[in-house]
Amino acid sequence: MVSAASVAVAHDSPASQVSSSDHIAELKACRGIAVEAQRLACFDRSVGAIIAAADSGEVKVVDREDVRETRRSLFGFALPRLGIFGSVDDEEDISMLTSSITGVRRLPRDTYIITIAEGSKWQVNNAPLRLRPPEVGNSIVLKKASLGSFLIRIDGQIGVKGRRIE
Repeated sequence: MVSAASVAVAHDSPASQVSSSDHIAELKACRGIAVEAQRLACFDRSVGAIIAAADSGEVKVVDREDVRETRRSLFGFALPRLGIFGSVDDEEDISMLTSSITGVRRLPRDTYIITIAEGSKWQVNNAPLRLRPPEVGNSIVLKKASLGSFLIRIDGQIGVKGRRIE
């Protein structure tokens, strides 16, 4: 059991400049206080610290949908596992992304720059003649391939090799 005095001392000490994970630890410590008035005071103090941290930008609360959208927007980049998207168990291994084309630019030598709904840009070099030119609104499936490349399938056609450029 944690006493109210220890929580108050910890809060008023120089260590009160807590990291974002310590904000949750403070809340958990408040649950162990037996005296209701002291527990309420502890919760009020801890919640105030969390709100101040959120207002200053030190802490950001995101829901699963925000995490899912961020993962989709980062698809194609090689990122280390930082744990910012939850635990490793929570992280689904995204090896394929289905989206729609929002922009197409054709360059010389049958090269296309394709922008998708998530905002990323993909490049297809030396597109084969059998590939119908991509158009805005087409569906696109991006699938991880070997050596950092991706198999890009546009509107159900046979896949072509490509890479993310932005």
